[in-house]
Amino acid sequence: MNSPLAADGNGTGVCQTLAVVGVGLIGGSFAAGLRAAGRVGRVLGVGRQRKSLDEALDLGLIDAVASPEQAAREADIILLATPVSAMGAILGGMKDALSSRAVLTDAGSTKADVIEQARLALGDKVAQFVPGHPIAGSHATGPQAADADLYRGRNVILTPLPENDPQAVAHVASLWRACGARTRLMTPDRHDGVFAAVSHLPHWLAAAYVHYLETGEDADLRFELAGSGFRDFTRIAAGSPEMWRDVFISNKTAMQAELRALRRTLDRLEAALDRTDGDALQQWLDEAAQARRAWQPGGKRSD
Repeated sequence: MNSPLAADGNGTGVCQTLAVVGVGLIGGSFAAGLRAAGRVGRVLGVGRQRKSLDEALDLGLIDAVASPEQAAREADIILLATPVSAMGAILGGMKDALSSRAVLTDAGSTKADVIEQARLALGDKVAQFVPGHPIAGSHATGPQAADADLYRGRNVILTPLPENDPQAVAHVASLWRACGARTRLMTPDRHDGVFAAVSHLPHWLAAAYVHYLETGEDADLRFELAGSGFRDFTRIAAGSPEMWRDVFISNKTAMQAELRALRRTLDRLEAALDRTDGDALQQWLDEAAQARRAWQPGGKRSD
């Protein structure tokens, strides 16, 4: 595989042509971050909705709109920032036109299922696909939500395939680092287990809680009186329903394991409440408060 990056005067890599499939918050921020870093030449936008693509053009996130086949022929790096259920079809549509120099990567929240789709769709070209997952987001969606600094100080997980050229993995990591992110490698199964716990489960709980309130008899009063605690706890419930539906189904096994474990914790806490065990409840609250105070964005923990 030829290198998808050309060396610049500083010895770093510049992506000559980037294609972003799904120019919303995640894909648009990747393009914007690379532009701000001077690490990309031309950016092609691929998507289903012409209105969103035109908005991305107006915002300067992309330079031109392209079909999946054109992106496959012309791009050096192709980022798939779409719902995970759509990735197999997109990759399959690109396969025949895919340039041998191109490196594909993704921003999907699950990895084992996406890799399975990629293997089925790309066949002997699967070595050109480097799976990835940026750990950043917002309840905001669409091209207008794109932010060149979205990934600064954030983690990006890569789960390379045995077939991947190490240079291709390094190139993808280099582009994420150019956006200000930290990169690390994990196995797909390890990734899916960890993020079921710290990403997918929180969204499930926030959405379940909001739905519970919305369907209650006094929903209007509860929402009227809700304050900052409600706002902070439920913010992520406003995210894309399509994307999160796909994440939950794609990571079903790990989600089920986490839900069972959480249910056991809830049962223990409810039992402590039933017996009015203030000491047990305070110990639980103290441990949770200390753990939360020690955590910092980007995954750091203070002493």
